[in-house]
Amino acid sequence: MRTRPLKVALLGCGVVGSEVARIMTTHADDLAQRVGAPVELAGIAVRRTGRVRAGVPEELITTDATALVKRGDIDVVVEVIGGIEPARTLITTAFEHGAGVVSANKALLAQDGAALHAAAERHGADLYYEAAVAGAIPLVRPLRESLAGDKVNRVLGIVNGTTNFILDRMDSSGAGYSEALDEATALGYAEADPTADVEGFDAAAKAAILAGIAFHTRVRLDDVYREGMTEVTASDFASAKEMGCTIKLLAICERAADGQSVTARVHPAMIPLSHPLASVREAYNAVFVEAEAAGQLMFYGPGAGGSPTASAVLGDLVAVCRNKLAESTGPGESAYTRLPVSPMGDVVTRYHISLDVADKPGVLAQVATVFAEHGVSIDTVRQQGKDGEASLVVVTHRAADAALSATVEALRKLETVRGVASIMRVEGE
Repeated sequence: MRTRPLKVALLGCGVVGSEVARIMTTHADDLAQRVGAPVELAGIAVRRTGRVRAGVPEELITTDATALVKRGDIDVVVEVIGGIEPARTLITTAFEHGAGVVSANKALLAQDGAALHAAAERHGADLYYEAAVAGAIPLVRPLRESLAGDKVNRVLGIVNGTTNFILDRMDSSGAGYSEALDEATALGYAEADPTADVEGFDAAAKAAILAGIAFHTRVRLDDVYREGMTEVTASDFASAKEMGCTIKLLAICERAADGQSVTARVHPAMIPLSHPLASVREAYNAVFVEAEAAGQLMFYGPGAGGSPTASAVLGDLVAVCRNKLAESTGPGESAYTRLPVSPMGDVVTRYHISLDVADKPGVLAQVATVFAEHGVSIDTVRQQGKDGEASLVVVTHRAADAALSATVEALRKLETVRGVASIMRVEGE
């Protein structure tokens, strides 16, 4: 074993960073044996000093992150501060000074992953980011390495624990959205401002990263279609149960049938209870991968939290340290296919539409005519009427999203349609 230690700079010492520091300190001997050399925490950059950080060596704390990453003796920089800046500048500075980087920054990677990979390659450095998607679940490396010889056609997953907890509570207890959100907040699953989670921004960033790796093309956050789940109601869950389904916020990345384009989207969807993702409860994550040779694979586990995320960070740290000792680098960006990202309108799936209509003869015929005029075939119809009003639930066969949108706009113009109560895609069949 080499005696000179590999030195690590840690950027950020919050929930994840403090756990990384603790594990590096308490399991130093094990890490050394696994890497082949001692791994030494050389400095920890934070925004403010004076805060009590249990198990974190105070003598390593600094507020000058730039000076830390510029040190000539730093071998690996671990970035867990999040956000775009100063993380982007600090990472590129680390590359310039010869350090490999381990990051958990999904937002930055989804926005500027191509530029970061290019900078890493230019300086002969590693960029690893297992912790950026699905916490402790090994997912990035299997897609990037284990399935590198296969053709991945679809990635379908629950990649946000907060939204899954909320939807699970709405399904299992009949709670409304606000009530379930309050419970998630009280238990620490939801932030004080849950917008990034419940409006799908967090999941969209992860979808961009997964699509890029799975399909060997560049997919940015702006390429991902996104809908939040704040409009999901108890009525939607009741309709889902009648269809033998439940509702999940899904990240879906697909290769087109002709192989000439890809799509990436995040939105609530009904999935059959028979699908493995339907049984994912509480704040857990799960990702379903469909590959040409490997078939169907499922990755499941805790998708967030200090310890699970730190586990993924440490796994990457060991890999980068091993590469340092071998004077090599791991896999970089693979974007050779240069496939375009198709708009949401090209996506083909099934739909569940709930309409509030007048309860009188001829309404169903009018609605069916609108669907037919826009080339959307109806699978089933369910109607309930009372006191001059009625609820009409239509489930379609597979149709393009653009055709469905045009159908809904036309339905809104019918005098007999008083409102479109809900539109939900049906996936996983």
